[in-house]
Amino acid sequence: MEKQIKFRFNETVRNACFKRYKLDESGCKPLDGFESFIYDCGVTNLSVDNEIILRIGHDGRRNSNLVNGEIDFINYLYKNDVSVAGVVKSPYGNLVETVDDGYGKNFVMVAFVKIHGFHPWDSGWTDDRYQRYGQLIGRMHALAKTYQPANPEWKRPEWDDPIMHELDGNLDTDHQFVIDKYHECLDRAATFSKDKDGYGLVHFDAHSGNMLMDDNGDLTVFDFDDSHYTWFANDIAMCLFYMQLDPKDPAESAAHFMTCFLKGYKMENKLDPKWLETIPMFLKMRQIDLFAILHR
Repeated sequence: MEKQIKFRFNETVRNACFKRYKLDESGCKPLDGFESFIYDCGVTNLSVDNEIILRIGHDGRRNSNLVNGEIDFINYLYKNDVSVAGVVKSPYGNLVETVDDGYGKNFVMVAFVKIHGFHPWDSGWTDDRYQRYGQLIGRMHALAKTYQPANPEWKRPEWDDPIMHELDGNLDTDHQFVIDKYHECLDRAATFSKDKDGYGLVHFDAHSGNMLMDDNGDLTVFDFDDSHYTWFANDIAMCLFYMQLDPKDPAESAAHFMTCFLKGYKMENKLDPKWLETIPMFLKMRQIDLFAILHR
């Protein structure tokens, strides 16, 4: 998280955020958040039946229109039987609330239904669970082909929008080789077709930290903060990237995971095999982008 956002999230602003949802901060437990402030607020007057997770972001990173677009996509998936964390309205009937940060910008808030389960890493991956993972992603890709935002102003970013790339401003000339390699990938991606069967709105961060698994092995996905329009193969590459952080045999592990994952994926969506050839390039882009984020 950027230092200036942390600085602006002072006690006055924080209290105003909780007040907007009629919450008592003492009853809200802070959770780990990489780009936002996340709180587990338990059962509140927002929903009698559900516990609430409050996410407080900043419009210097994602403005209200983008957050509304994120929610619109989540609701679309939910209505089409994808297991996602739903959104709860504020006491004022709004899905998105804002609070002035005191510097001409706003903190942007959303309350999500808290889902229960285990992180897949803790529960243990199996071939069947890899396959279900593939089915979940495939289902979202299939639905993305017909998705249209309810409001044109809510449209999420395209793949080449600067907001989706962390390189500029975060790496200096000491990392010129890395910068050049990234731009080679960008130039290659710019030549790819954007037909609806291979390109659309995706989650783009559907790793195991953003999913919970129930006792039956079924997955529920959350945190659509990075959702944007890109190639479905790029979204698949993200899934593979985080599965390969520390395997004993990377080549064997990747091959096994992809075999099971794609078996499930093909049950829900048809993707031309040619797109799988782009995955190594998308893996490299993610590696460099993450390198830049950590430098930031």
